[in-house]
Amino acid sequence: MSHTESFEFLEHTADAYIAAYGTNMAEAFENAALALFEVMTDTSQVAPAQEDYVEVTAEDEFSLLYSWLEALLVKSEIGQMLYSKFKILEIDEASDSFGLKAKIWGEKFSSKKHLQKVGVKAVTYHRMEIQKESKKVTLRFILDI
Repeated sequence: MSHTESFEFLEHTADAYIAAYGTNMAEAFENAALALFEVMTDTSQVAPAQEDYVEVTAEDEFSLLYSWLEALLVKSEIGQMLYSKFKILEIDEASDSFGLKAKIWGEKFSSKKHLQKVGVKAVTYHRMEIQKESKKVTLRFILDI
């Protein structure tokens, strides 16, 4: 799936407004993560050289999307990493919570190799939407840049 099919940047005056798509929730979450890093750099230049693992829990699907993107942002900043490949292993729904487990791949940031676009300060709930249709999931969210 190309970038043009997996996510798009929507018009917003100051922040990055994104619509991420997938045939199911897992694929949409993977594409949301790719869009997050595409805001920061050209992800086609980020080699999937190092594998890492992310696990988050949340009270609902909106919180799960927020927690997923926030965990990636924090992991990126703390480890000075950029990521370009994402695989959701599972999304679990329990009676009172949701859980997500994923593998992610990337490499250390290098100013010589990686284009610096804009820094993402935070993930927000503002205008967050999750639309589920038959064989299509759309996630909309805003990143504070």
